[in-house]
Amino acid sequence: MAELLDIFGFLSVLLRALTLSLGAIVIGGISFWHLVARQVIAKDETEFSAGRRIICGTLIGLAITQGASLFTNTAILADTAGICLSDVFGASFFLWGCLSIGAAAVLAFRSAERRFKGCVPILAALVILCSTVATSHAVARLDHRPVLLLATAAHQAATACWIGGLPFLLVSLAATKNLTSANILCRRFSSLAIGSVCVLASAGLVMSWFYVGSMSALYGTNYGLMLVGKVILFAMLILLGSFNRSITRQLGRGDTNLLFRLRRFGEVEIGIGITAILTAASLTSQPPAVDLASSTVSWPIIAVRMLPMAPLMKTPPLATLSPSSMALWKKQHEADPTAGQTFIPGESYSPPTKGDIEWSEYNHHWSGLVVLVMGILAVLSRFPHMQWARHWPLAFVGLAVFLFLRADPENWPLGPNGFWESFSSADVTQHRLFVVLILLFAAFEWGVQTSRLNSVRAALVFPLICAIGGAMLVTHTHALTNLKEQLLIEYSHLPLALLAVSAGWARWLELRLPGSGRVLAGRIWPVCFALIGVVLLLYREA
Repeated sequence: MAELLDIFGFLSVLLRALTLSLGAIVIGGISFWHLVARQVIAKDETEFSAGRRIICGTLIGLAITQGASLFTNTAILADTAGICLSDVFGASFFLWGCLSIGAAAVLAFRSAERRFKGCVPILAALVILCSTVATSHAVARLDHRPVLLLATAAHQAATACWIGGLPFLLVSLAATKNLTSANILCRRFSSLAIGSVCVLASAGLVMSWFYVGSMSALYGTNYGLMLVGKVILFAMLILLGSFNRSITRQLGRGDTNLLFRLRRFGEVEIGIGITAILTAASLTSQPPAVDLASSTVSWPIIAVRMLPMAPLMKTPPLATLSPSSMALWKKQHEADPTAGQTFIPGESYSPPTKGDIEWSEYNHHWSGLVVLVMGILAVLSRFPHMQWARHWPLAFVGLAVFLFLRADPENWPLGPNGFWESFSSADVTQHRLFVVLILLFAAFEWGVQTSRLNSVRAALVFPLICAIGGAMLVTHTHALTNLKEQLLIEYSHLPLALLAVSAGWARWLELRLPGSGRVLAGRIWPVCFALIGVVLLLYREA
């Protein structure tokens, strides 16, 4: 079990993100029913049947995810810290996790039986909300705990009502045949969303005041930088919400095409909102910036690291790299079986050699060159006499093979660690997942660009892969030691994540929107791709 601790940090963030996302959808569905649709949807509730199925499936997923989180945390604590199972069973996270599973089970049963009214769904939603608040930073604070608990609860509830309620608005609009009912649903949800945004922003300011504490901590710590990323995603959501607000005001004209546009913008709003929730989960995995006053990185150090330099295009020799960290751990463990049994999840750091740094920069720079070329070709493919450029997705196959073979020199085929053995490292696992995403993207998008695949679903693979890749990069974890280096690396990872999310959802709108909106979205995503290449070419670790 100790060998898997490096992957635990990544898994814990993913499970936390899934719990927050699924919980937000459940709470959003209940709030949508009671605050928006209860008096509008017909008595037979057929217009909300799709929404009920969404809640039912989400509740099952929430129970499974919560159970997996409890099992993982319990196993790690029992195996590495020597904590008895009886002590783990009495821990706050375990009790609240069990309550959340129970509430999800009760609510799933009532949803399946079409008993969605009454106080029970509201109480179940409150239990689910309290379970996520009980495992947040607010509970661990010694100072200002009541204020932070209230702010965290308000922040998560507002997010759920807004982002979690959007899927139910979209399925209700798709099911309703009455334009008047659709108009009422949109206006009510718009008012709920505006109120949620105000509460979310106010609670976020309160939490930032206590968790960040200073401007230097905002740009000089991982927590602060990830918070900046979350604010940028929030601004994108506000922009999309303003589009939908404008559409809602025009619905009285009776134009059904407006509903179509609203649903398309709503789809993107959901995707970016889920990415923001992923960022919130990553924030939970980091110590608050206010607790890292002595580890804050100054702006001059950041500016020196970000200074552009010529890309490194020549691979360093393998002999200059550090020995395998897994091999060193095995050697130490064989000499002393009791050593290294208690770890901080995700912690495995040793100072890199000059060769390690050059190898990482070399990988990023070659990847950046390929992505930059593809972004340029994607722009050229839109001109009538440049149809040959439509084959640009095939370059991603070469990129995927390059990353698979050379991204992690400690592991197969270049290093001593075996193929399956290497998956115990969080970084390696994430890199391999990215390779799979790249290959999927290359296959489907090449077929779409060359008209070999005419399926609408096939065309949507590209934006989904881009958006998922960007969201996964938000959860990209590093060691909890040497916070300075991790922050400086994050200054490259965060722009890459935001650009990937922007490219994916811009392409989604290009495929789904009619008219001028489609043309504008089609011009955004190739530029985002080219900018991703530029960021990778400027990547530095020294």
